[in-house]
Amino acid sequence: MEWYLEVLKKYAVFAGRSRRKEYWMFCLFNLIVAVLLAIVEGAMNSPGVLGLLYSLFVLLPALAVTVRRLHDIDRSGWWIFISLIPVVGSIILLVFLVQDGQAGHNQYGANPKDLVA
Repeated sequence: MEWYLEVLKKYAVFAGRSRRKEYWMFCLFNLIVAVLLAIVEGAMNSPGVLGLLYSLFVLLPALAVTVRRLHDIDRSGWWIFISLIPVVGSIILLVFLVQDGQAGHNQYGANPKDLVA
C-alpha cells in the first residue's frame, strides 16, 4: 500500500526515476482495486461509473510513474508512445518496464535503489 500512496503523492511528477518495485506494486494495487470495483458494480447492477471514475483518478499518476520507470532505464519518457503501435509496441514497452534500472546516476537523477536504505 505504501508504494501506491507514494505514487499518488507524486501525482504529476514526471521528473526523476522510479524503481521496478514501485511501478509494479502500483500496477498490482490498481488491478486489485479494479477487480473489487467490478465485483461491487456487478453486484449492484450498475453501469460501471465507479470504475470509470477510478480510472480517471489514476490516469495521470499511472502515466507519471511509467515515465519515471522509463527514466530509470535511461530512456526518454516519450518511449511511452511506442505502446500505440498495435501488439508489438506494447510488448516492447513491457520489456522496457521489466528491465532493471541503470546502476548509479543517469541523466534523470540518482538511482532510487541507492536512496532507499
